[in-house]
Amino acid sequence: MEILDINGAKIYKYSVGPSSYLLNPFEGATLINWNVALADGDVRDVIYWPENQPLSGADPMPVLGGMFLMFPFSGGSFVDGKEGSWIAPDGKRRPMRKHGYANSGKFEKVFASDTDIKLRYVPEGEALEAYPFDYNFEVFYKFGELAFSCELVLTNNGSERIPWGAGMHPFFAMPWAKGTTRKDYRLVHDAKKAHYILKDGSIVPADGSKNCFADTEIQNRLHTHFKSGVVKVGTKNGEEEITIRINGGARPDPAITLVTWSASETEPYFCVEPWMSLPNSAAKPAHYVEPNSTKSFSVDFSLM
Repeated sequence: MEILDINGAKIYKYSVGPSSYLLNPFEGATLINWNVALADGDVRDVIYWPENQPLSGADPMPVLGGMFLMFPFSGGSFVDGKEGSWIAPDGKRRPMRKHGYANSGKFEKVFASDTDIKLRYVPEGEALEAYPFDYNFEVFYKFGELAFSCELVLTNNGSERIPWGAGMHPFFAMPWAKGTTRKDYRLVHDAKKAHYILKDGSIVPADGSKNCFADTEIQNRLHTHFKSGVVKVGTKNGEEEITIRINGGARPDPAITLVTWSASETEPYFCVEPWMSLPNSAAKPAHYVEPNSTKSFSVDFSLM
């Protein structure tokens, strides 16, 4: 593992076999980039990062790239049809920013080696008001030759149970094979239900049958009720795939959600995002951590 100073940001570079990973450990615990050196000498970006963009910053989502983390809740939180707040267990209306606060928050190192790192979130400012619990939120990355894993761990140190609905927001470079476009790529999954979210936070049914990344129906779609925790993103011929395994790949909780999103039809990426639950889960939490207990959410990303 190398420590790089890039435009004032302290970046950790992990090189494992043909894979290189860039991580901003102390600002958002954000994975900036994952690329793989190919046999022909080319380099393939798997996790996309736009060129000449800042590697650090205080904005919650300064760059459309990398893989940022969502905590305590993924997506927007709504009260009376308006986004930006939630009703906490104490009955108070509290702020809650879209995708939470960890993605632009401060982290401290717990430990690091040449292939893995554990980081602990240090909430500040509005994050303390928004989520007023006694807890530790930690992130554990493990980097391999053609795969990496990310585990989000919440420990409840208090006397009341804590709701949460964390997630990961990876930007996969697409297309990645020469001479292809989005129409040459598809999503493979076994979700039984699909949804869209409206501007007031309402969740409505969607057609989940069209899974080509050029299909407009896949844009901003929410997939739930999976038979297994294994999802594949790849070329239609099946020769090149990214495999996503949620919580080891076993049949997940029905609330587990996969979001497919891109800012436009011409972006050089498509996001396939594992979430613990649907947007607005703060209004009706699907997951809690009991007092003096720990829960986790883990995802493996692999080219194998």
